[in-house]
Amino acid sequence: MNSLRKTIEQEIRERGSVPFSRYMELCLYDPELGYYSRNAEQFGKAGDFYTSSDVHAVFGRLLARQFEEMWRVLGSPQRIELIELGAGRGLFAQDVLCWSEKKFRDFFHALRYCLVESSPALRKRIEATLARHLESGRAAFERERSCAAVIIFANEFFDALPVEVLSTKGSLRIDARDGRFIETWARPSPDELEFLDRYSVHPDANERVEAPLAAQQSMDRTAADMQRGFFIAVDYGYTREEQLAGRHRGTLKALRQHSVSGSPYEAPGEQDITADVNFTALTAAAERRGMQTHKVVTQSQFLMGIGEANQFADAFEECRPPQERAKVALQLKHLVTPAGMGESFQVLVGCKGVVREKLEALSGLSFGRRSIAR
Repeated sequence: MNSLRKTIEQEIRERGSVPFSRYMELCLYDPELGYYSRNAEQFGKAGDFYTSSDVHAVFGRLLARQFEEMWRVLGSPQRIELIELGAGRGLFAQDVLCWSEKKFRDFFHALRYCLVESSPALRKRIEATLARHLESGRAAFERERSCAAVIIFANEFFDALPVEVLSTKGSLRIDARDGRFIETWARPSPDELEFLDRYSVHPDANERVEAPLAAQQSMDRTAADMQRGFFIAVDYGYTREEQLAGRHRGTLKALRQHSVSGSPYEAPGEQDITADVNFTALTAAAERRGMQTHKVVTQSQFLMGIGEANQFADAFEECRPPQERAKVALQLKHLVTPAGMGESFQVLVGCKGVVREKLEALSGLSFGRRSIAR
């Protein structure tokens, strides 16, 4: 029997049925047996899903260009901390650091890259990937609280945080019986009901919706901790308006080998469990803590805005033979077009200690406006 299944069943025997969020937390983040703690390869072609950094280094290069612009908007401070939430294997960090070192030397010398990653297995991967930068102190796993200027980046971070699941029957609980997990329902908590009232929708009959309370709490802490700087979240997601229009009502899914699995209760710890991000709730949590936010844009709009000024030279600079350029063009297309990842991912950008006009003038938020101005 799957040993994580035994662990979960033991907790249920001791405490009674658990909220779905607790079940999801154990499946993903159990220190030894959780999905992100195992040594198996979860990312890329051989794993269960892709991130943008698996497609091509241009994703990190374009973000390096945006980070450098943010640093200049902040007055080019002598020190700036870039905090990546959920750093994975460190591929994105590697792309940002290497491109900054090559193209944005002043920014690179001011930069300290902080990697936030809870999985011991992934931290080991980061140590190998970023060995040079960790040894030099340019990258680190710990924050330096004395650094006043920060940029916080979260790519596919919030969609991996545990969610509550609600239906007309109540709030979902997981119980164990005869060697299998079964679903039961309990009265929703005041926090769950308030979340649905403010940021989501109440489920119709035979419908389930998520209440991502953990994501909202994480955003609350992140925004409260920021004194001056920028925040960028890139993720699958939706707004409350889209839910009211009948879309994104029930986005929870389990993923295995690039396919949606039949059930989140199969092989706990061996498949990813995810839910799309409620950007209405995320924005509200940021603004409650004094952050100014820009309306959510698509990844396509964001990357096109950064890349249009130099016609995506960051992608093609190192291409020599024509066939290599054609391959990179296809990878770039996958990142920015609706048929690829361009419309599936949304981008939320916020700031503190920066006037709104400078937020709205950022390259990633200006796609189309410069062409109109010309």
